[in-house]
Amino acid sequence: MSSDNVGLNKAAIIERCIRRMREEYGADSTLSVPTHLDALVLNIERACQAAIDLAMHIVSKEHLGMPQSSAEAFKLLQKAGKLDGPLAVRLSGMTGFRNIAIHQYQDIDLDIIHWIMAEGWLDLVAFCEALELRIKP
Repeated sequence: MSSDNVGLNKAAIIERCIRRMREEYGADSTLSVPTHLDALVLNIERACQAAIDLAMHIVSKEHLGMPQSSAEAFKLLQKAGKLDGPLAVRLSGMTGFRNIAIHQYQDIDLDIIHWIMAEGWLDLVAFCEALELRIKP
């Protein structure tokens, strides 16, 4: 995979994951069926990881700094003028959700899942658009 394809591939992963998230949430918006909830959380986690990977790739490719954390990569993109402040803050917060999903699944707050499905997923779309990567989830 060439460096130019990394962005396209990560955006495609985000697009695919958002579609799956919406399918799973549509099938069980009460989050009461463990199979749907597991699939939903897994796809949220994958979308978050793809966004983190994309941010890290751009920071590295464009020599924007040395992020000490996943969240810092979004802050460096903001500093470089690639993301607006509020979006960078929300994407930085997304890394915290990803960590909880990976390491402490039983502690996931279902209200956060509902928020992600109501509006949080749009931040992933906005992130791709800010990087001139169009997706159609």
